[in-house]
Amino acid sequence: MTAPDPATHPRQFLAHLYQAAVQRALPLHNTAAFLPQPPRGRTIVIGAGKAGGAMAQAVEALWPADAPLEGLVVTRYHHVPPRPEGLPKRIEVVEASHPVPDEAGLAAAQRILAMVQGLSADDLVLCLISGGGSSLLTLPADGLSLQDKQDINKALLNSGANIGEMNCVRKHLSRIKGGRLAAACAPARVVTLTISDVPGDDASIIASGPTVPDASSCADALAILERYGIEVPGLIRDQLAQGALETPKPGDPLFDGHEVHMIATPQQSLDAAADAARAAGLAAYILSDEIEGESREVGKVHAALARAVALKGQPFQTPCVMLSGGETTVTIRKQPPGTPKGRGGRAGEFCLGLALGLQGQPGVYALAADTDGIDGVEDNAGAFVAPDTLARALAQGMKIAGFLDRNDAYGYFDPLGDLVVTGPTYTNVNDFRAILIV
Repeated sequence: MTAPDPATHPRQFLAHLYQAAVQRALPLHNTAAFLPQPPRGRTIVIGAGKAGGAMAQAVEALWPADAPLEGLVVTRYHHVPPRPEGLPKRIEVVEASHPVPDEAGLAAAQRILAMVQGLSADDLVLCLISGGGSSLLTLPADGLSLQDKQDINKALLNSGANIGEMNCVRKHLSRIKGGRLAAACAPARVVTLTISDVPGDDASIIASGPTVPDASSCADALAILERYGIEVPGLIRDQLAQGALETPKPGDPLFDGHEVHMIATPQQSLDAAADAARAAGLAAYILSDEIEGESREVGKVHAALARAVALKGQPFQTPCVMLSGGETTVTIRKQPPGTPKGRGGRAGEFCLGLALGLQGQPGVYALAADTDGIDGVEDNAGAFVAPDTLARALAQGMKIAGFLDRNDAYGYFDPLGDLVVTGPTYTNVNDFRAILIV
């Protein structure tokens, strides 16, 4: 596909880079090289994540037609891709809630755990894991109710904790995460195919690592809960303090013979976007695929760098594109009674911070979006920023500071027509940011 001219169509050009990143991470493009040979016994496919439906379809399309295949995968509501004509359905795909778990996710986790009971060493468990699996595959520890898990999850999401911290807690409050699912599969061989949505591509963090060993501890989980002031039932707090909810650790023989393959990563998608930019004649620079921190502050830092490029030609010469990924966080600010509830996610809040930092800098355009097509819980993937963003907003009576105060990126960019709306992409390699400087 020919790229739009970045000088005359910057919005379309940035959208083109985003699509290049998403396409690189689609499961059908990345699965074949990592599929094992069919075993002597059964092949059970299980898994969870926003890419779960697309990953299941890729396995169905690539698995030998004469080899047995069965299983169950859970994905987010409305994230099952259209089924290609003629593709036999051998893996059941069910839907559940993200980012806060629900009864459907609980039922799916119970069914998956039951499905892997009684397997033999001749059997293969193929586990398909992608971002979002932590909430989609929920099975609370004994002494915790689903409501408890929902409350703890909401508190974590609003706390500003990073993904590693959140998933450390989730692993220790679960009967299926943190390697426990792999233990349930014994003595079958387990092969995990995963799409990374976390900084550093740590398989033990992606979807809280249900089939891989966990190096974190109950003490770590308890420290995180205390750091962010998150309440848990007293019984659970005592069990964490006593180490009674510990997960299987690296070196445990239960993981012997298991394999983990990273089939798509944020870096690969950023590389694809950079290649697309260079094909259009622009220099492209990848800042990092592991950027974390408060979304608004990360936006301000990116703005300072973009202004330096635009005004001083440092550290890059124009025209160019700067790309970055990772997983930022949003700390929800408490609001006075009667204040309208803010809407938006990490990408939108990044764009608010970026627009504020750019202050209308001529020649700088940006797009930030989540590669799963959903920014938080809204219907947009992210937002677009242009040199006239602040001016157009002021003309409508909108001051950006107020929208930042109430975490309302959606409310700011929607009236401007600057939301990026893609619908579900059926993959997930997390944050994507592209800043064009012409």
